[in-house]
Formats: sequence, C-alpha cells, structure tokens
Amino acid sequence: MEKLVFPPFEYNLGNQQGKVSIFDIIRKKHIILTPEEWVRQHLVHFFINQLNYPKSLISVEDGLKVNKMQKRSDIIIYNRLGKVFMVVECKSAKIKLGQNSMIQLSTYNQKYNAEYLALTNGLQIYVCRMDYENKTSDYIDQFPVFN
Repeated sequence: MEKLVFPPFEYNLGNQQGKVSIFDIIRKKHIILTPEEWVRQHLVHFFINQLNYPKSLISVEDGLKVNKMQKRSDIIIYNRLGKVFMVVECKSAKIKLGQNSMIQLSTYNQKYNAEYLALTNGLQIYVCRMDYENKTSDYIDQFPVFN
C-alpha cells in the first residue's frame, strides 16, 4: 500500500474471503483492505492518536440516503453533545481530489450540517470550516482541535 502523509500506526492485517483485511478499531472487525480503506484507517488512527479525538465519538461508514439512494459517509465525528462536528470523505491515493469529490462531500453534509468538512486521498488534505449563518465557508490549513 501507498505511503501517506499521516504517521504510521500499528495495524492488524488478516485474511477475509481470500483477500487481505485490516482490523478497524471503530467497527471492531476486519475490513477488506482497499486503497480507500488504507486511507480511512490512517486517518482514524491519526484522529485518535495524534489529535486526541475520542474514539467513542467517531463513526465509520454511516449509512445515509441521498436522492433516495443509499450511500455511506466515510467518517463522521460527533461533538460531545451528539451533533456532527466533522464529515470526512476518503479517497484512494490514486484518485485526484477535485470538484466532484467536494460535491459528493457537500451533498452528504446536507444531512449533517457539520461544522467542518474534510476531504483526503492520504496525500492531500482539504479541511473546510462551515459558517451556515453567513452562508460561507473557509478552507483551513489543519484539522480542528476537538473540544
């Protein structure tokens, strides 16, 4: 798997249906190791180990409906009041991040109204702070501190 901008972490690989799997500490089970999953797992561990985001407030692959179609958001981080703090969309390192990825993330956020949106392919990271009152958003240069 590709080297990413996130720090390395201790991971547990396995075999599931003849494919390499990685243990997900949020879902508490082995997940087939796709390039996107590699990015997602790095980011989850970064949030917990480097930024001290509470593991109990992180959700992975939550289901949601978009235009009557079932979709899954990659990572949702809740604040201590149970409101969505950040929605994160992960892509494979081979995927170039662009407008389509941001539109996908923004569409998912219509359900959540998160304070922050983040998009990463493990090589690039975009974090956006939303201001719903003024209908604006600002890109910031790092992930927010969790309060």
